Amino acid sequence: MKTFTLKSNELGGQLTSKHYLNGMGYTGENLSPQLSWENAPEGTQAFAVTVYDMDAPTGSGFWHWVVFNIPADVCELESGAGDPAKNLLPAGTIQSNTDIGMPGYVGAAPNEGVAHRYLVTVHALKNRLDLDNNATAAYVNFNLHFSTIARASLVAYGQKM
Repeated sequence: MKTFTLKSNELGGQLTSKHYLNGMGYTGENLSPQLSWENAPEGTQAFAVTVYDMDAPTGSGFWHWVVFNIPADVCELESGAGDPAKNLLPAGTIQSNTDIGMPGYVGAAPNEGVAHRYLVTVHALKNRLDLDNNATAAYVNFNLHFSTIARASLVAYGQKM
């Protein structure tokens, strides 16, 4: 049996300037990373992708990207797909609210002196989620808990640039 695996041509352990926020003192490009996955388990009906900063100084981390209902025949998201204005996601895919209260990818903005860990996860789902783009990241993740049959992750690190 092959392992469900997440890969990225852009993330080699470290975020690059293209994945950082453009604002709040950062000069990044605010682009979501290119992601691809393989060997999804049998019964997968859809996918979800989340990007979570485990080290954000909030007491609860920070959700940078929440996208779900990616069709089961899709196995890659291109760089920048997290920008709703670019319309790069497959039909039927939904980006819901991040922790800034808006849908779409929000670039990294780690505080000074601490390397942040960004957990990038693809979830293989047994069903599509009956949610819309107004759903909070916490509520989407609550629903993912009950719909995920497998997950694959990678960790990228970021520091104040």
